[in-house]
This record gives sequence, structure tokens and C-alpha cells, in this order.
Amino acid sequence: MSEINVVPYIDVMLVLLVIFMVTAPLLYHGVDLDLPEVSSTPLDEDEAEPLIVSIDAEGRVYLNIADDPDEALSREELLERVGGLMSDEPDRRVLLRGDQQVAYGEVVALMAELQAAGVPSVGLMSQPPDNGPAPEAG
Repeated sequence: MSEINVVPYIDVMLVLLVIFMVTAPLLYHGVDLDLPEVSSTPLDEDEAEPLIVSIDAEGRVYLNIADDPDEALSREELLERVGGLMSDEPDRRVLLRGDQQVAYGEVVALMAELQAAGVPSVGLMSQPPDNGPAPEAG
């Protein structure tokens, strides 16, 4: 009576398992975020003014410390300026302020570009709700 030898199949399965375990972390692409807490405290007065990058509903980008903060910059110009400022002051905070109408993909793409320009983490700015202060956690 002949029997099927399954040992080679088990070896192949173990090799495939190892390959998937090694390659799975390499497939992960993401942006690290500093998400705001429910109750937040204002920035210290002693701290340097944060870089605030704004993106409007049409996808134009602005920088709060540019020559004219109300003038839109090209993405390349924005990334060049932010990269230069971050090389001079690597601990400086960078905050991203986006219009409600901006697509989520645009915000994530801008965050990834900022990280590629040398920003270690990007904070998101929001506006408190109109119905008063948030309840305190207790």
C-alpha cells in the first residue's frame, strides 16, 4: 500500500509562512500622527512659534511664516522652506490646518510630503465646537 509523503508540502508551507511574515511589515505605509487630546492645554509662551501649514478647499497650501502668509505657495516651495527651517530648528512644532472640504487623501499626501521634507511629526489643528467647552474627563 502506497502512502503520500506530506513532509515536502509542510516544508513549502513553512517557507511561505516565513516569507509572508518578513514581507508584511514592509508593505505598511503610513504617517505617524500626534492626534489631539480631548482636553488640551495651550502652547507654552516660551516655545517658538510653530510652523502652521494650511491647505484650503482648492488644495492650495500656505505657510504662516512665509513672506506673505496669505499668498499660496507651490508644494515644492513649501517643502523647501519647511525643510530648511527644520534643519535649523529640528525641535520646532509643525501643525497642519485643513479646510473641512479638503479630501482626506490630500491631507494625508501633504503630511507624507512634510515628513519626507524632514518633519518628524505633524500635529493636526482643529477648532473647538460651538456648543461650549468639552466636558472634563473624570
